[in-house]
Amino acid sequence: MSIKLNSKANAKLAQEVHINAHTLTTDIAIAEGGEDLGPSPHDLYDAALASCKTLTLMWYAKKKNINITHIDTRIERDDSQERQGIYKLAATLLVQGEFSDEEFAQISAVAEKCPVHKLMASVTTEITTKVERA
Repeated sequence: MSIKLNSKANAKLAQEVHINAHTLTTDIAIAEGGEDLGPSPHDLYDAALASCKTLTLMWYAKKKNINITHIDTRIERDDSQERQGIYKLAATLLVQGEFSDEEFAQISAVAEKCPVHKLMASVTTEITTKVERA
Protein backbone atom coordinates (compact mmCIF):
# COMPACT_ATOMS: atom_id res chain seq x y z
CA MET A 1 0.00 0.00 0.00
CA SER A 2 1.32 3.42 -0.79
CA ILE A 3 0.04 6.91 -0.29
CA LYS A 4 0.96 9.50 -2.89
CA LEU A 5 0.87 13.27 -2.57
CA ASN A 6 1.28 16.01 -5.10
CA SER A 7 1.06 19.77 -4.87
CA LYS A 8 -2.48 21.03 -5.35
CA ALA A 9 -2.74 23.20 -8.45
CA ASN A 10 -3.01 26.94 -7.75
CA ALA A 11 -2.52 26.49 -4.00
CA LYS A 12 0.21 27.94 -1.78
CA LEU A 13 1.09 24.79 0.16
CA ALA A 14 -1.86 22.39 -0.04
CA GLN A 15 -1.30 18.81 -1.13
CA GLU A 16 -3.59 16.32 -2.82
CA VAL A 17 -3.43 12.99 -1.03
CA HIS A 18 -4.13 9.88 -3.09
CA ILE A 19 -4.97 6.71 -1.15
CA ASN A 20 -6.13 3.90 -3.42
CA ALA A 21 -9.20 5.32 -5.23
CA HIS A 22 -9.64 8.19 -2.74
CA THR A 23 -8.36 11.75 -3.00
CA LEU A 24 -8.41 14.39 -0.31
CA THR A 25 -6.66 17.68 0.30
CA THR A 26 -4.40 18.50 3.21
CA ASP A 27 -3.16 21.97 4.11
CA ILE A 28 -2.12 24.08 7.04
CA ALA A 29 -3.93 26.97 8.69
CA ILE A 30 -3.92 30.47 7.27
CA ALA A 31 -2.05 31.70 10.34
CA GLU A 32 0.75 29.24 9.46
CA GLY A 33 0.97 30.35 5.82
CA GLY A 34 -1.47 27.91 4.26
CA GLU A 35 -4.97 28.44 2.95
CA ASP A 36 -6.82 25.98 5.20
CA LEU A 37 -8.01 24.03 2.13
CA GLY A 38 -8.17 20.80 4.09
CA PRO A 39 -7.27 19.17 7.37
CA SER A 40 -3.70 19.53 8.60
CA PRO A 41 -1.41 16.53 9.04
CA HIS A 42 -2.08 16.67 12.79
CA ASP A 43 -5.83 16.66 12.08
CA LEU A 44 -5.44 13.59 9.89
CA TYR A 45 -3.40 11.84 12.60
CA ASP A 46 -6.08 12.57 15.19
CA ALA A 47 -8.86 11.59 12.76
CA ALA A 48 -7.14 8.24 12.17
CA LEU A 49 -7.59 7.47 15.87
CA ALA A 50 -11.24 8.58 15.89
CA SER A 51 -12.15 6.62 12.78
CA CYS A 52 -10.32 3.51 13.95
CA LYS A 53 -12.06 3.51 17.34
CA THR A 54 -15.47 4.00 15.73
CA LEU A 55 -14.98 1.45 12.96
CA THR A 56 -13.54 -1.08 15.41
CA LEU A 57 -16.60 -0.75 17.66
CA MET A 58 -19.00 -1.05 14.74
CA TRP A 59 -17.12 -4.11 13.41
CA TYR A 60 -17.07 -5.75 16.85
CA ALA A 61 -20.76 -5.02 17.47
CA LYS A 62 -21.71 -6.52 14.13
CA LYS A 63 -19.57 -9.61 14.79
CA LYS A 64 -21.11 -10.10 18.27
CA ASN A 65 -24.67 -9.08 17.26
CA ILE A 66 -24.64 -6.10 19.62
CA ASN A 67 -27.23 -3.55 18.54
CA ILE A 68 -25.26 -0.33 18.03
CA THR A 69 -27.24 2.07 15.87
CA HIS A 70 -24.99 5.14 15.93
CA ILE A 71 -21.67 6.38 17.32
CA ASP A 72 -20.57 10.00 17.69
CA THR A 73 -16.84 10.24 18.29
CA ARG A 74 -14.91 13.32 19.40
CA ILE A 75 -11.16 13.73 19.76
CA GLU A 76 -9.81 16.56 21.88
CA ARG A 77 -6.15 17.42 21.24
CA ASP A 78 -3.75 18.89 23.76
CA ASP A 79 -0.54 19.58 21.88
CA SER A 80 0.77 22.13 24.40
CA GLN A 81 3.65 19.80 25.36
CA GLU A 82 4.32 18.29 21.94
CA ARG A 83 7.81 19.79 21.76
CA GLN A 84 8.59 18.06 25.07
CA GLY A 85 7.47 14.71 23.62
CA ILE A 86 3.92 14.58 25.02
CA TYR A 87 0.94 14.69 22.66
CA LYS A 88 -2.39 14.08 24.37
CA LEU A 89 -5.54 12.86 22.65
CA ALA A 90 -8.78 12.33 24.55
CA ALA A 91 -11.38 10.22 22.75
CA THR A 92 -15.06 10.34 23.69
CA LEU A 93 -17.46 7.92 22.02
CA LEU A 94 -21.20 8.36 22.48
CA VAL A 95 -22.72 4.99 21.60
CA GLN A 96 -26.42 4.62 20.82
CA GLY A 97 -28.37 1.40 20.56
CA GLU A 98 -30.04 -1.29 22.58
CA PHE A 99 -27.49 -3.32 24.49
CA SER A 100 -26.98 -4.71 27.98
CA ASP A 101 -24.56 -3.41 30.60
CA GLU A 102 -22.37 -6.44 29.89
CA GLU A 103 -22.33 -5.67 26.16
CA PHE A 104 -21.54 -2.02 26.94
CA ALA A 105 -18.59 -3.15 29.06
CA GLN A 106 -17.36 -5.29 26.14
CA ILE A 107 -17.52 -2.47 23.62
CA SER A 108 -15.88 -0.08 26.08
CA ALA A 109 -12.95 -2.49 26.40
CA VAL A 110 -12.74 -2.91 22.62
CA ALA A 111 -12.48 0.88 22.16
CA GLU A 112 -9.11 0.75 23.93
CA LYS A 113 -7.84 -1.91 21.53
CA CYS A 114 -8.27 -0.42 18.08
CA PRO A 115 -5.21 -0.94 15.86
CA VAL A 116 -4.39 2.76 15.47
CA HIS A 117 -4.54 3.28 19.26
CA LYS A 118 -2.03 0.44 19.59
CA LEU A 119 0.20 1.96 16.89
CA MET A 120 0.16 5.37 18.53
CA ALA A 121 0.70 4.15 22.08
CA SER A 122 2.80 1.00 22.03
CA VAL A 123 4.60 0.47 18.73
CA THR A 124 7.92 1.91 17.67
CA THR A 125 7.51 3.33 14.19
CA GLU A 126 10.63 3.44 12.06
CA ILE A 127 10.60 6.03 9.30
CA THR A 128 13.06 6.35 6.46
CA THR A 129 13.04 9.40 4.23
CA LYS A 130 14.67 9.75 0.83
CA VAL A 131 14.65 13.12 -0.94
CA GLU A 132 15.48 12.98 -4.65
CA ARG A 133 15.81 15.55 -7.41
CA ALA A 134 13.04 15.48 -9.99
